[in-house]
Amino acid sequence: MTLLPPTAARRCTQVLAAAAGVLLSAQAAKADFRLCNNTGSRVGIALGYKDAEGWTTEGWWNVNPRTCETLLRGALVARYYYIYAVDYDRGGEWSGHAYMCSREKEFTIRGIDNCLARGYDRTGFFEVDTGEQRSWTVQLTDTAERQPPRTSTPRAPPSPQPPAAPPATGKGNKQ
Repeated sequence: MTLLPPTAARRCTQVLAAAAGVLLSAQAAKADFRLCNNTGSRVGIALGYKDAEGWTTEGWWNVNPRTCETLLRGALVARYYYIYAVDYDRGGEWSGHAYMCSREKEFTIRGIDNCLARGYDRTGFFEVDTGEQRSWTVQLTDTAERQPPRTSTPRAPPSPQPPAAPPATGKGNKQ
């Protein structure tokens, strides 16, 4: 074992402390959009949001019972996000009146207009207002515990929406 002179040892300690500080601050700065499945069922999640390129919907994340999943990594780029979720085990869904495009298999779809004409499903998502926070976690609960979702149309910019069609139920192809 080689001993370092006191000044070299002190410098190594300072460098290690600085490196640890950088790692800790990187962890503290982490920001994500997460969803926790607080139910006893497996659920499928579709997500809608508006970024610099416009509206996007994505799916499906499969989230096991009583677990959390990061849907988007990094600082949030919007205030409002939209979720549609399906209970794979008991049936049912978490939905709303913000209509966006989706499909039964894995997807990333640009735009929320003319879903049916473009070969997609038109699905009712519920709105999540993050209050412009850098990170956010949505908690899904069982039917008996669910609060009715706030109804809305996707925000900024508003686009004319055709008359509402009843949302499809029973979706949930597992990928």
